[in-house]
Amino acid sequence: MSGFKQTTPFASNPLRTKNDLAEFLVGILDPLAAHTSPGGARIHLGHTATHYDEAAAQLEGFSRPIWGLASFLGGGGDYEGTKRWVNGFKNGTDPNSEEFWGNMRNKDQRMVECSAIGFAIAVAKEKLWDPLSDESKKNFEDWLGGMNDKEMPNTNWLWFRVFANLGLSRAGSTRFDAKRMKADLDHLDTFYIGDGWSRDGPEGVIQLDYYSSSFAIQFAQLAYSKLAQADDPKRCEEYRERARKFALDFVHYFDEEGRAIPFGRSLTYRFAMSSFWGAVAFADVDLPAPLTWGVIKGLQLRNIRYWAKQPGAFYPDGTLTIGYCYPNQSMTENYNSPGSPYWCCKSFVTLALPETHPFWASEEEPYPEQLRGTVKALNHPLHITSNLGGHTYLLSSGQQCSYPVKQSAAKYGKLAYSSAFGYSVPVGNGTLEELGGDNTLALSDDKGETWKCRRDTREARIENGKWLRSVWYPWKDVQVETWLVPPQKDSPLWHLRVHRIKTGRALTSAEGGFSIYGQGEDGRALEPSTGEHFGTFEQGAEGRAASRAGVSGIVDLVAGKEERKGRALRTDANSNLMVARAVLPTLLAEHEGSDGNVWLVTGVFAIPSINDEVGARGGWTKEWEKRPVVPEEIKSFIGQK
Repeated sequence: MSGFKQTTPFASNPLRTKNDLAEFLVGILDPLAAHTSPGGARIHLGHTATHYDEAAAQLEGFSRPIWGLASFLGGGGDYEGTKRWVNGFKNGTDPNSEEFWGNMRNKDQRMVECSAIGFAIAVAKEKLWDPLSDESKKNFEDWLGGMNDKEMPNTNWLWFRVFANLGLSRAGSTRFDAKRMKADLDHLDTFYIGDGWSRDGPEGVIQLDYYSSSFAIQFAQLAYSKLAQADDPKRCEEYRERARKFALDFVHYFDEEGRAIPFGRSLTYRFAMSSFWGAVAFADVDLPAPLTWGVIKGLQLRNIRYWAKQPGAFYPDGTLTIGYCYPNQSMTENYNSPGSPYWCCKSFVTLALPETHPFWASEEEPYPEQLRGTVKALNHPLHITSNLGGHTYLLSSGQQCSYPVKQSAAKYGKLAYSSAFGYSVPVGNGTLEELGGDNTLALSDDKGETWKCRRDTREARIENGKWLRSVWYPWKDVQVETWLVPPQKDSPLWHLRVHRIKTGRALTSAEGGFSIYGQGEDGRALEPSTGEHFGTFEQGAEGRAASRAGVSGIVDLVAGKEERKGRALRTDANSNLMVARAVLPTLLAEHEGSDGNVWLVTGVFAIPSINDEVGARGGWTKEWEKRPVVPEEIKSFIGQK
């Protein structure tokens, strides 16, 4: 019975052709009928709350699937349930309807949903706009154009008004505001920082997560470059050129199995993470080698296939859960309603393309051979990516959210993020088990009652293209300086961390490796084991865990006067994004306050299972013995005051 309910309604779909993808979309749209209001304008999928009102939340449930529906209709598809959305446009924008969405105010969540609605008019006007009566069109125009004189957040949100105006323009509406759209575009272009990258806001904002790529900015630039080519050719070509540069970095966030590295906020959008590749195809952008059309197709479809097979991502009726690989409220933001996950429908944008388009006409290709076994420093996001040894992950310093976001230290401040192991978020702050402290140096000044992890990072930089160096201050009188060194050829499954803690107070430290699935072959909790068997291992200053997901371990490489002890910590359930039951190899120590330096030198080991393998490949214990070496430039600092 181990496989009971461990499937999805979509697991049998091969997801290799345009027809397959259309079938998947229909399978996602159909279950929404049972949750749709009589007038079609609202979709109610659950009872959890957001910081915005319930009407806006139900509008979100209505609008986000439109990314997929409009692409499908614009590409010649026909969907029986289209009338639900046409009716929704009629009733949602009618001030006299019980299902009226409400007029927009300043910084209103309704503005977000205008992006999908404007896109829908632009690509599928004949099926979503033309069937409306003149009266309904007038109400629709007034509602959508109502955002043009409202204040918006100085972020990627400005793109939502651009697409609203783009839709109004395609509809021939008098509410189209060309001056407003140009001003928004000109301002959005000030977010650009080079090499294809844009930050999610003005100077001083240092978020370069999936909003800078698939969730918002890059996707929007590419969609605009296709839809506005005739009216704004110079800007459109600039956006296409940005995509060509950006793609050479972004490809390193994906692994050979199609998974993207979880990093940052809004991860409940799931396979929206790969929608950049679909937008490249939608905009007809030829990318530099080795990113052929077959490679682009593979990057997009492998990611969608991965998500179509995640049992916890869907309820039995085919609607999406809030969470990542399973329902999880701990990792969400206060703007995630039950309809939020349908932002993933951006990845259906390739349904707008004919089967003769090179995206569909090309044979799918695997992850490029020349990009395997590589380490790359990405200067703008301050990441160093690696896929040596078959493990795709990144080392990170220097990013943080510029406004309050739940669990922001976990989403931006961890030392490493993995496509195979995900990351964890705190489910409390009273114990290490609650903390979910994977890939962090957690510090406590009250004997482990509460913990602080890196959140606000200062002086972050990539030194000589070789490693990351940064500083953070958990308390005003405590400074932590960290060097993160990527894998080396002689030890490809390890990365190195060096920390210098300047403290005048006594501290407890807990440094975590990668959090890993914590159950054995019988489905029960891992037990102590040696060798290559599934189980946990604790010996002196070493800790590790081996399970069907692979192996994770951590080792103290330079013992200080305060000896660290290795543990295989069983974290509280539902803290990790990818597995609900996890084990975390951890090093623990007590440090006396001495007004001096505490040096910690840590080796972190990880090897994931690959494809259908169960556990790490045989012989991994030999790799375990290949300990990383501290570079001479960093070694010269150790021992200094």
